[in-house]
Amino acid sequence: MDFLKAIVDNFKGFWNLSGLLDIVSSGNYSKFLTYDGMLSLLGPIIPFLLLFEIIRAAFYKRFKVINYKVSFWTYVLNAFVGRVISFGLVGLCIKWLLPLALFKTTFTWYWFIYSYIIWEFAHFWYHFLAHKIRLFWCLHSTHHAPEDMNLAVSYAHFFLEAPYADFIRTSIAILLGVNPAVLFVIMFIDGFWGTLIHVGENIVKDGRLGFLNKIILTPSHHRVHHARNVVYMDTNFCNLLNIWDRAFGTYHEEDITIPIEYGISRPMIKNSFLDAYFGEIIALAKDVYRAPGIKNKVMYVIMPPGWSHTGDHKMTHVVRKKYFEDLAKHKADPKETAPQNSPMIST
Repeated sequence: MDFLKAIVDNFKGFWNLSGLLDIVSSGNYSKFLTYDGMLSLLGPIIPFLLLFEIIRAAFYKRFKVINYKVSFWTYVLNAFVGRVISFGLVGLCIKWLLPLALFKTTFTWYWFIYSYIIWEFAHFWYHFLAHKIRLFWCLHSTHHAPEDMNLAVSYAHFFLEAPYADFIRTSIAILLGVNPAVLFVIMFIDGFWGTLIHVGENIVKDGRLGFLNKIILTPSHHRVHHARNVVYMDTNFCNLLNIWDRAFGTYHEEDITIPIEYGISRPMIKNSFLDAYFGEIIALAKDVYRAPGIKNKVMYVIMPPGWSHTGDHKMTHVVRKKYFEDLAKHKADPKETAPQNSPMIST
């Protein structure tokens, strides 16, 4: 019975209605002006948008259950494990690292701006490392595995990714002086927008959102990030502010003449939850097992996906370099074979 109650509680929690219903039932609507009240208003938006997305897709006969399979099962699994670990780790990071902060800030508008820029910096590095260190890619690849973009993709994560992400982001933010109270507000905004940018074409066909595309990172930018097209690989690591992508040269806008291909470049078992969740871990384990010598085994763990002890590297920067070289040759001599858009990267 306790297990069934947990199932029901998680189903109710998915819709984020408890806080809203408590305020409505109390009749004290002034609570909506508080931080908790704002959370109760914004919390249900994403799950109901997801429901609307599914209904609209079904109405236009574009709905496919298979497009939500990986996201659904990862949400079910993570709801019982990853969330608890992540929350606990954030608290420990604050407790341990706050005394070591370079300086302390307060909850004011100017420190809030500073804090958000620092948070985005921390998010960039967590996300960048998740693509550039193979062990971390094993945790992050589940999020990139779905071959369709929709709001459910925001729930597709390996259960250890959130603790890893929150450890990196919270540590950097706290050490650089972000006030814990400000941090929690920013984490909510970041989580809300980070979910919203996964909105699919069934709700927003053009994800560039007009003039906002030049100011912040939009669903269009995040669709580019999820693409396995060579021209788009490893770009747009930020979440809301694009300043660090621009600073580090990873910013890339969507080219509407290049159709986006979603998913990861490793050959996968079609629509397999187990392959999406554990496939990269199994592939890494095989490479480590077969690699000669301790050094090569360690290198497979810490080097980017595509690294090989044989020297036949298929890392993103190698593949992109060859792609653009071949593209330049093709433009110079149209008789040259045009480069493939999304070659498979062996990992």
